[in-house]
Amino acid sequence: MKHIKVLGSGCASCKTVYQMIEEAAKAKGVDVRLEKVEDIAEIMRHGVMSTPGVVVDGKVVHAGGMPDRAKIEAWLG
Repeated sequence: MKHIKVLGSGCASCKTVYQMIEEAAKAKGVDVRLEKVEDIAEIMRHGVMSTPGVVVDGKVVHAGGMPDRAKIEAWLG
């Protein structure tokens, strides 16, 4: 099971990325533990300066802007 965190202040883009990951995981049949992180201190600990940020299994894989579906599917394996 992959542990994925979406880092962001709760903006529309952050919510959309969360939904996109959720939908892609469901479509691929991949079990994920998806978490929304809005705490600025935790976001900063990951070194993310622009949101939305995405962390997969402890590694930052995306920061700023909207990832495309292919990129999200690549994170899911």
